Amino acid sequence: MTYQIAIIGASGYTGAELIRLIAEHPSMKIKHLIANSKAGQSMDQVFPHLRHLELPDLVTVAEVDFLAVDLAFCALPHKTSQEVISALPKSLKIVDLSADFRLRKAADYEKWYGNPHVAAKEQAEAVYGLSEFYREEIRAARLVAGTGCNAATGQYILRPLIKAEVIDLDQIILDLKCAVSGAGRALKENLLHAELSEGYHAYAVGGTHRHLGEFDQEFSAVAGRPLRIQFTPHLIPANRGILATGYVMGDPEIVYKTLCEAYAQEPFIHVLPFGQTPSTHHVRGSNLCHIGVAGDRIPGRAIVIGALDNLTKGSSGQALQNANLMLGLPETTGLTMAPLYP
Repeated sequence: MTYQIAIIGASGYTGAELIRLIAEHPSMKIKHLIANSKAGQSMDQVFPHLRHLELPDLVTVAEVDFLAVDLAFCALPHKTSQEVISALPKSLKIVDLSADFRLRKAADYEKWYGNPHVAAKEQAEAVYGLSEFYREEIRAARLVAGTGCNAATGQYILRPLIKAEVIDLDQIILDLKCAVSGAGRALKENLLHAELSEGYHAYAVGGTHRHLGEFDQEFSAVAGRPLRIQFTPHLIPANRGILATGYVMGDPEIVYKTLCEAYAQEPFIHVLPFGQTPSTHHVRGSNLCHIGVAGDRIPGRAIVIGALDNLTKGSSGQALQNANLMLGLPETTGLTMAPLYP
């Protein structure tokens, strides 16, 4: 069976990544590409690197008959996404890549994103889309909320350790280096070449990054009590990739063993040999996450490092992984491509 797919927000980076991935998917066909601001244009006008593909022209959301669509990906900014999704048919399967349905409590959403939630019914039914930890819930879901790319990376390296209680839960420091595509395609002064190149800087310092809402929600649920981590992201002059470094208090060998056991059967999460550390170079353009563990010179401390591509495993690849589960397809379909190197 071939499933008919719509991509809402097809003119952004995550939309383009979805197209790249779905183009090679044996059981999916892109029926509609939606981008209100660029409606009427062909895809090669928006993304010339996709010109070799046979793709429909971009249209507005109002032009699409969603009853003829099996699954829609929504790659719109937060706030806009909930407004669009709440108006779609209630029978339509949806994978949302925005932040609008990640947080289960409306008050938490308003706290971190600054505006009230207008789609309470959809928020209540949404399943958090961290595939490796919510697999069965995703299979049965109609609406899946894709995770934040930073939130996914941090959870992959820390979540099994919190669950197993092999580290001090009140002494977790997470440092992320994030590529610029995570900020989207819209023009922003701080992302201009002269502003960003030849250096990098911390941002959202002091516990203000929005993805902390996801960390608080998920880590507290796993720990069975309120849990907060110290988290600082840094913007680097690279197009793709996230490198997360977690500093934890615990036996490095036990930390390593815990992660190996947690991900032994996972097709996309690879724990490297003890002492080896990952690089964003080695996961670029793939749905893989590489994790490395090393001991510190100070006894009882471990360093856990994770690398993934923010546009693939951190966003569109994870979204396709979730869609496979929702449609009853093998989870890895269309996602086994090798990373791009160098």
